[in-house]
Amino acid sequence: MALRDDTGAAVAPPDRVRRVVSLVPSLTEAVAATDPGLLVGATDWCTHPAGLDVVRVRGTKNPDLDRILALRPDLVVANEEENRASDLAALREAGICVWVTVVRTLDQALVSLRRMLAEACGLPVPAWLEEAERVWAAQPEPERRRSAVIPVWRRPWMVVGRDTFAGDVLARLGVDNLYAGHSERYPRIPLEELVAARPDVVVLPDEPYRFTADDGPESFPGIPCALVSGRHLTWYGPSLVTAPDVLRAQLAKEAP
Repeated sequence: MALRDDTGAAVAPPDRVRRVVSLVPSLTEAVAATDPGLLVGATDWCTHPAGLDVVRVRGTKNPDLDRILALRPDLVVANEEENRASDLAALREAGICVWVTVVRTLDQALVSLRRMLAEACGLPVPAWLEEAERVWAAQPEPERRRSAVIPVWRRPWMVVGRDTFAGDVLARLGVDNLYAGHSERYPRIPLEELVAARPDVVVLPDEPYRFTADDGPESFPGIPCALVSGRHLTWYGPSLVTAPDVLRAQLAKEAP
């Protein structure tokens, strides 16, 4: 009987999935950490786990469809935000089974990962996922709350807006996104407006734009900035186990 992925689309993987292509870095890490022999292809941006030896199929937005087809995957795992609907439709039309995740919150991420690995891939629920669920369920209520803007790009400046995984993760750690009520999920906001908002902190991740101590904080004079790991802030996979501790430590190291 066909399953339904996070978008509600019917998906009918074989009884035993042996070959998986991942089009999302966090999903690549999730599959590799659970059953490393399952992956046969991943994007050029899939950097974890280190030393991953699979065929590369270009990027999330421009996958090499012919190369993916040549790999004869039993299943392609993707994300409705990271990947283009037209590419996923082309794979389906070619007879490839595609499972699409939808993630807006931490809770959704944990459920989505469990379904993808257990239902779509037919794998036992991994210990790292159970540990991630335990770690986040045990997080204490933040002692204080701070307002923040969270840029994800510059030239033009773009920030985290409404209904995002990163925004939910930060909120659980006591950091409230000033643009959580914006009509767009990743709005373009002029720098002057971001500075005028006077947040308690500017959270600068190292991906998708690589903010560094020399590239980012200088744009927000007089406002504390925190450089954080984009993988721990935006990836949903094994990094969720250590994300609370890593992000808390980085948020505490504010650069003037």
